Formats: sequence, C-alpha cells, structure tokens
Amino acid sequence: MVPGTGAWEEDYSRRGILWSGVTHGLPELSLGSRVLELGCGNGKTLLLMIQRGWDVTAIDLSGKAVALSRDGVKGPSTADVMIADARCTPVKSNSFDAVFAVHVAGHMLTPGRQEIAREVTRTLRPGGILFFCDFSTKDFRYGKGYETEPSTFRRGTNIITHYFTRQEVIDLFPELTPRSITLQQWPMRVRGTDLVRSEVKGIFSR
Repeated sequence: MVPGTGAWEEDYSRRGILWSGVTHGLPELSLGSRVLELGCGNGKTLLLMIQRGWDVTAIDLSGKAVALSRDGVKGPSTADVMIADARCTPVKSNSFDAVFAVHVAGHMLTPGRQEIAREVTRTLRPGGILFFCDFSTKDFRYGKGYETEPSTFRRGTNIITHYFTRQEVIDLFPELTPRSITLQQWPMRVRGTDLVRSEVKGIFSR
C-alpha cells in the first residue's frame, strides 16, 4: 500500500475538495493529444485539460478523489477517470503523448518513486513528454516531521512528503532526456511569518 493511502481517503472524506484555485502553466499540446494524469486528486486540473481538447486518462489511488473528479466533469467528455496505482498503471505501453506527474512521486518512498518513473517511461510513446513537479529541499516544510528516509518526512496526517533536488529529479528518469529542470519559489505568509514555497519542475522527452 502507498504510504498514507488511508490518510488520503480520510482527508477527502472529511474535507472534500482538498485542491482548489486556478491551474497555471499548462503546456501547449495539440488538439486530441493523448494525456495521462497521475494522481488527479479531486480534479483541479482535469477540467482544464478537457477544455484544451486533449484525450485524458486520469488516475488516483483514492476512490474518494476519483469520485470528486468524476463529479467535476459530468456530461460528455473525452476523459477516462479511474482508480489506479501510478506505480502500475492499467494502460498500454507507448500510448501517451504526454504524462503529468504533479505532486505524486513525492508521496512515495524510494521504491515507489522508482516504480512511477518506470511506468512513465513505459507509457510514453517515442517523442512523448513528461511534465514533472514536486516540492524541493528549499521548501519551508523541508525537515518538518519524522524523517522516514533521507529528505522524506511524515507529518501528523500520516502522509509522507519527499523533497527533491534538481539533480535527483534528473536521476529519477535515466531513460528520458531532460529538456528543462527549474526551481520555482514564491513567498507565503503564515501567521505573520514570511515563508518560502519551492518546487522542482521538470520537462523530459522520451
């Protein structure tokens, strides 16, 4: 079982929509592009992907999250939303033009992150693109909680978070070619204190 799976189910059951707001920075892909979204959550990005005219398959291990995603795209659409494990996806090899792995690998221990990387490589068609994003070691929450393995911390929710360096993201996908690896940071004010959120974003091609 993925660490914290039960905690995710409990959180979605208790709070409902965990992820809201406007999604920025979606890439330009051709109309009809076949897209796989790993860890779709409650569908924050899914509707925008559909509106772009992409043929989307979206998966999440949480049944509660998948139900919320499906509710958000009621009516005719090209989206297939299913309960599935990003470490072992029920899709054909070489079948997607793009894979989105946003804040998914970071909730896995090392073996799980490596399994996700292999699945990304397997499912991308030759020439396909991976869009990766997870928190970096520069994030203000780095180091908080119980360290389960290097740079991976479990907090009170029982959900683990791994914090990446730029080189670690590159090393995670040895069979893909990095096109862009960037560190993005922005300020966040919490209870009168200025803090820094930080993500590593990567674009890879197969």
